[in-house]
Amino acid sequence: MKKNIKFYVTTILVFCFVVCKFSQNISQNILGAENKKRPNIILIMADDFGYECVEANGGTSYKTPNLDKLAASGIRFENCFVQPLCTPTRAQLMTGKYNVRNYTSFGKLDPSQKTFGNFFSDAGYVTGIFGKWQLGRDKDLPKHFGFDTYTLWQHTRRPPRYANPGLEIQGNEVNLTNGEYGPQIFIEHVLKFIETNKDKQFFLYYPMCLTHAPFQPTPDSPDWDPKRTGEEYSDKKHFKEMTEFVDKNIGRIVEKLKTTGLTEKTLIIFLGDNGTGRPITSQFKNKSYQGGKGSTTRAGMHVPLIVSFTGKIKAGEVNTNLIDSTDFLPTIADAAGIELPQDAERDGISFYPQLIGEKSKPREWIYSWFLGTRQAGQESVFSFDKQFKLYRQGEFFDLVQDPEEKNPLNPDSLNETQKTAKQKLQSVLNRYENARPDWVKPLEKKIETDKDKKRERRKNKSVSQNL
Repeated sequence: MKKNIKFYVTTILVFCFVVCKFSQNISQNILGAENKKRPNIILIMADDFGYECVEANGGTSYKTPNLDKLAASGIRFENCFVQPLCTPTRAQLMTGKYNVRNYTSFGKLDPSQKTFGNFFSDAGYVTGIFGKWQLGRDKDLPKHFGFDTYTLWQHTRRPPRYANPGLEIQGNEVNLTNGEYGPQIFIEHVLKFIETNKDKQFFLYYPMCLTHAPFQPTPDSPDWDPKRTGEEYSDKKHFKEMTEFVDKNIGRIVEKLKTTGLTEKTLIIFLGDNGTGRPITSQFKNKSYQGGKGSTTRAGMHVPLIVSFTGKIKAGEVNTNLIDSTDFLPTIADAAGIELPQDAERDGISFYPQLIGEKSKPREWIYSWFLGTRQAGQESVFSFDKQFKLYRQGEFFDLVQDPEEKNPLNPDSLNETQKTAKQKLQSVLNRYENARPDWVKPLEKKIETDKDKKRERRKNKSVSQNL
């Protein structure tokens, strides 16, 4: 009897083990199949590159055939807005939060924040970043923010970025002196990353250095000088050549995806980080259009946005809905099937449903808390939609009639449409009135103290040199 009981118990245990193992294998196979369906993500952001620079948008000063082809293969957005300067935009793009919640100072992203690099890394993606950093000089910050592979400029220092640049590769400072060109190094590393990880799911963030000043020749320019050093030389005539080098690199990425068989497995997003530099005047829709970088007007915040995903996105579409720089993190997470943690402070709205033709509620307004390089307490705060804009101080503009914001509407003579719009935008400002967290305030004070000390040191140095 005891032997029978022992036999039955052993049989049951073996059966349970086999069932568990079989179930585990099925689960792993299902998970593996689901993972194989996840797309690669390539997010490209040009530096100081406004909406007017792309031919497909109506620009006529520069040739952008590869960006135009990318737009023809996917969706071109007409109302994408970011912050007026690079660091504020990068912080919003990477965290999905408005600057009011986590911006401390120019050139820094607080280490307490989680970025899209973290979320994609946690989800099993291979992650890489190549290009401009400008988020803090700690050597390990890129890895801290979720990136496995990184080749950067302005990470631990601020050397030249173009001819004979100083870069940081995996945090190690590398000075190139044999006629190398920074953007050429970045694109080579981008293409190598794609090749190396073609059999994996990858997230590639490519924040270009181009087309930021200084305006210098590229290797494709007739007056390229491989012996040039430094950033003192700048001539705006080279902006055209720099723009065309940006476009050339877009073409190289698209071609690499073709040769690796990844075209239908990869979502590509291209945008600018703020308006074009102010020295640059372009021709746009038969008019002169001056760059507005740093300005809170349309010229400082309106950027190109092109998205392509062969086989998933209907080709040749034009989208007029509002898109905000906080929207990119939830959008790419949505595309990758990454469930983000519940976070009441995340302000971005996924526009992935719009990409694939699903019904969704488009964004109705954009909020901006913009400090940039100014001292704490000097921020510009405003909200806007496609027609109207309201500043915290009360200035109210019709953006259709007055895109340069030269003539605020008289509050005593608003029509019903204007009154309704103003009330809506005021409710947005009220919503964020107390959004600035307490943890930021001591950091702001320390940053301002450090700035004062640096200014004093520079002043004392200048005085001593003149003695």
